[in-house]
Amino acid sequence: MLYTIGSQWKQRYLIEKDGDLFIAPIQYNADTGRWVNYHEGDWDKRPWLLKCGGCHATGVDLEEKNFVEPGVGCEACHGPGSIHAALPKSAVFEKRATIVNPAKLTGGVAVQICGSCHNRGKSTKQKGSGWPVGYRPGKALEAFYRSVSFAAGNKKKVYANEFAKGHHQQYLDWRQSKHAEVGVTCVACHEVHALGNPIVLRAQTRAKGSKMCLECHEQTNRVGAHAIHSFANCIGCHMPRIAKSAESGDIHSHVFVTLLPEDTLGNPAIPNSCQTCHQHEDEDLADLQRRYDLLSARQAPSGEIVKKAPK
Repeated sequence: MLYTIGSQWKQRYLIEKDGDLFIAPIQYNADTGRWVNYHEGDWDKRPWLLKCGGCHATGVDLEEKNFVEPGVGCEACHGPGSIHAALPKSAVFEKRATIVNPAKLTGGVAVQICGSCHNRGKSTKQKGSGWPVGYRPGKALEAFYRSVSFAAGNKKKVYANEFAKGHHQQYLDWRQSKHAEVGVTCVACHEVHALGNPIVLRAQTRAKGSKMCLECHEQTNRVGAHAIHSFANCIGCHMPRIAKSAESGDIHSHVFVTLLPEDTLGNPAIPNSCQTCHQHEDEDLADLQRRYDLLSARQAPSGEIVKKAPK
């Protein structure tokens, strides 16, 4: 056994075979306390550095088959930092000039640093690689990486409406959101240096749950409830759970729109905001939508059906 990958959710284990690192065909799910199989049929055909290593380690060298630092280190977001580390603390301005500071980049460029890993796709520089080989913070991500899409034939990673289907794909969703249109980036909600902070340990947001949303959407507090449930639960409707597996059931959509049953009538495989909580898996979606409309009409002061905001 060489390395353990993971923490509070699950742990996987890297082992060496013929000079390459591979994920062992078993993992421990910390949430459930169970050991489960992991790619037991093809584990030794999935070289970890090529497939995954660039987003789970820092300074990966595919030719030498090694890396500089386990985990997501400083250089993953700030670029090479050997000169920065070598300069004395008194050389403040010189030290700053030797690394990339995402806060000084334009929002569209800075968010691509997050998108280099919170994404799904293929490298444009290295055949068979699932991460953007050669990408450095501050560069244009699309030159190094091609994201997956349903339109391009990838039905495993995205739904038919192009919403992400699994974990580590938030950038795919964000690009379709109103947040992206108006320049609200990842760091508006998420802490990037959250190590040791119990408040943001799991979701890594600057505030807990829907409190994070209400820091900007203050009008919601003034207007009050605008759907059939409490207005205090933004995440329940606007960030429905997108993954149905037990392992990834806590992954939420980052398109930030409410998906009603009527939005998924043509494709019930897409989870909607109602079913992901109530789990009416086998119900007729049209009937579920009618009941939603009825409850909304009863709640609306004017008697009109409360509709969701347009996308």
